[in-house]
Amino acid sequence: MSVKRSARRYFIRGRVQGVGFRNFVQKEAQRLGVDGYTRNLDDDSVEVYAIGTPAQLGELSALVRKGPRLADVRGVDEMDAPVESTYGFRIRY
Repeated sequence: MSVKRSARRYFIRGRVQGVGFRNFVQKEAQRLGVDGYTRNLDDDSVEVYAIGTPAQLGELSALVRKGPRLADVRGVDEMDAPVESTYGFRIRY
């Protein structure tokens, strides 16, 4: 029996640009087997769109709340999102 995959969108605030946050998310998402993307937003936050199982998304959620060593995550808004057709996890520019 296969586990249904769903999508989540995360908006991460704080010192999250210029500290390797997108590379950190990409590496961890690929390790977890999550599809989607991450990108910087104009308001200095980072968006993460992720597709995975509930367990994968739960682990990714915990990771984005911590971030890489140089980041200072001040808040995360997390919400359900529609499942888009995507394969792999990429950094969008």
